[in-house]
Amino acid sequence: MKTAVVLNGPNLNLLGTREPAVYGSHTLADVQKLCADACAAQGFNLDFRQTNHEGVLVDWLQEAGRAQAEGTVVGVVLNAGAYTHTSVALHDAIKGTGLTLIELHISNVHAREPFRHHSYISPAARAVMAGFGVQGYPLAIAALASL
Repeated sequence: MKTAVVLNGPNLNLLGTREPAVYGSHTLADVQKLCADACAAQGFNLDFRQTNHEGVLVDWLQEAGRAQAEGTVVGVVLNAGAYTHTSVALHDAIKGTGLTLIELHISNVHAREPFRHHSYISPAARAVMAGFGVQGYPLAIAALASL
């Protein structure tokens, strides 16, 4: 059985309490449950992680890239948080590993502050999802299954 990897970046551990008008009231544990259910429906295992550290995300992307090359990972759903708008390192890790990756945002970043309109991740991603709230996670997992 292949694994879907879901990686979450900085401040996503604060879901449920951080700006609920923007991000909703669901917690990261709620998101993990949504992802587990979506993976079960697609016949995938789930590897779900969160970190506030850019280098850790780079390490995890490289690990997932190796696993995808070995045939054990179907792809990655990445909510890089603010690193989306700042990290060339994440872009390079995705490109360097050849990962199948879906960039995910809970909010519609294009309807927010101008600095959120640019993504370093998008040019390396297979697809981008934004604005579906936490329901974007199971949608992205279903998309991985269809790729």
